[in-house]
Amino acid sequence: MGNSALDLLGQSSAFYKFAAEIEQQNHTEDDFIYFRDEMHYKNIKLVELPKGDFAFTIARQFFFSQYSILFFELMQKSSNTTIAGISSKALKEVTYHLRHSKQWMLRLGDGTEESHLRLQNAVNELWNFTGEMFYTDATENLLTENKIIPPLDLIQSLWKEQIEDCFSAATILLPHNGFQHSGGRIGKHTEHLGYLLSELQILARSYPDAKW
Repeated sequence: MGNSALDLLGQSSAFYKFAAEIEQQNHTEDDFIYFRDEMHYKNIKLVELPKGDFAFTIARQFFFSQYSILFFELMQKSSNTTIAGISSKALKEVTYHLRHSKQWMLRLGDGTEESHLRLQNAVNELWNFTGEMFYTDATENLLTENKIIPPLDLIQSLWKEQIEDCFSAATILLPHNGFQHSGGRIGKHTEHLGYLLSELQILARSYPDAKW
């Protein structure tokens, strides 16, 4: 999990560096990461939920990694060459993330009675946070029209198909579709993100002129 976290940090850094180049306001990736308040973060709520047990960690990683591999596969064809390049490198990393988390989904789901129960409970708890991965607004639509990012509805259908295949092999029941949490992609978060950011940002904000 530590290796996966380092991969995700590297991917984030690459995209933030590119964002700073596009913005042309003399910002660096550190400005975006350490000096933005939570309302200015546009992440999905799934990734800001507090840690649960091991089954919760694996289920969340599996949902996110299955999305990521589909997203980066198509992003390699982005009309923006920088994004295509970052995506090509990221794809190699998330392929490992998915393999690792999927193997554990199978072990836990088709393992002992307790491991199965824990994984099913985790899936039930997380399921209503997965729909936000496919949220679109005017910005996403414009990026899709210009072939910078792939259509998220295509990714959603592929994602659900892959999820169902894994659940079948792991003897996990697919939760019924219902209410889906949203808001994170427009800056409306759970109370948990503030705590995460305070821990992440405390050193940089305490010593804003420090050189890393």
